[in-house]
Amino acid sequence: MHSGIVSPKGVWWTPAGKQEKLWVTIAFVWCMVLFAMMPFWHIKGGQNPAGVRTRVDPSAFSDRVDRFNQEFRVGEEKGFPVVAPPPGADVYLMGSMWQWSSVLRLEKGASYMLHLSSADMNHGFSLYPVNLNLQVVPGYDYALKITPNQAGEFRVICNEYCGADHHNMVGRIVVVEPGGKEVSHE
Repeated sequence: MHSGIVSPKGVWWTPAGKQEKLWVTIAFVWCMVLFAMMPFWHIKGGQNPAGVRTRVDPSAFSDRVDRFNQEFRVGEEKGFPVVAPPPGADVYLMGSMWQWSSVLRLEKGASYMLHLSSADMNHGFSLYPVNLNLQVVPGYDYALKITPNQAGEFRVICNEYCGADHHNMVGRIVVVEPGGKEVSHE
């Protein structure tokens, strides 16, 4: 039996060899390069969207989503409201087991403030085919300014496992030309 109090057998106390020192040095330098790259890519790389995260009561956010859906509803698709807010509006999307709250119809070139939250558990917001991935957490409103730059249909996929029907949690955002004409990506 071996414990942390008894020294291990062997030559562990001998100094490191030349090659071992070289590889430890290379590994340390590489770690420092990668560490320095993190803030660089955050600022210059554009990988991390600069949004505002605030605490919110999930039921209050749900009420906001309901008011948003009622105010800007233009139709229905498979039981989900299709909403078309005017340019510059606050847009609300809520994830819950196993659905997104509505189908968004946005205008190309117009800016919106997209608010994301969850009613029940962590969900992932992955906008396909655009490489935008966010964590949607209950109790937090994540607001992100967006300006769609191409028309078409985009899928909102939950990329955080949320239960038995997780694979069917797919929403839609439809971006239309300024005249209102829909363009399909498929």
